[in-house]
Amino acid sequence: MLPSAASLEGKPVPRAVFKVRTDNAWRDVTTDELFNGKTVVVFALPGAYTPTCSSSHLPRYNELAGVLRENGVDEIVCIAVNDAFVMNAWKGGQEADHITMIPDGNADFTEGMGMLVDKRELGFGKRSWRYSMLVRDGVIEKIFIEPDKEGDPFEVSDADTMLKHVNPDAVPPEPVVMFSKPGCPFCARAKALLKARGIAFTDIPQDHKINTSVLRAVSGGTTWPQVFMGGRLIGGLDAVEAHFAPTSF
Repeated sequence: MLPSAASLEGKPVPRAVFKVRTDNAWRDVTTDELFNGKTVVVFALPGAYTPTCSSSHLPRYNELAGVLRENGVDEIVCIAVNDAFVMNAWKGGQEADHITMIPDGNADFTEGMGMLVDKRELGFGKRSWRYSMLVRDGVIEKIFIEPDKEGDPFEVSDADTMLKHVNPDAVPPEPVVMFSKPGCPFCARAKALLKARGIAFTDIPQDHKINTSVLRAVSGGTTWPQVFMGGRLIGGLDAVEAHFAPTSF
């Protein structure tokens, strides 16, 4: 049986040591290092590369990372019962630059949370139940636990619910999409500009399907990149730079 939110809120997070891998070297990260003296949003999920985790849970937290930080959150952490190699590869594939990936490969933290569940019917073995929480200085202030029912419910641990808890008046950023061309210096500069401003975006690179004809059909332009924000066309690099340029009076 899963624990209740009431039984966890106000309690310290369980102590654990995570085996992470950075710069091709192993490093131990403790829960003290992760949480002490900081405000941290944690979202835990059943596994890297799984459908809901890859299409919704992780991408939306990456999109809202900037506004969460603007509202007092120091770090956004994703925890799964996967190893460091899997978590690093998944982060790279998702371009989740704003998320700290924590592999709970031995499930010590997940078990300490009471969230370890049996997924053997799927061939997964023991995995984490899906939840999210706001942790201040190592203490769980608020936790959203998905309802204990069949399947993989995804109803309350999403990034938008967490943002509303952190600040009900916060305005989520508009979704951003960039059509880019591999090797294009203008595309590289546009990406760097968006990243420097902490703006998460979906990159749609040119390939045999996304070609100049497609670009012209959706944007009216033929040069790369073409950037859309909130469904509105911003345009190429010059237009993006102008969009973010300080307004002078």
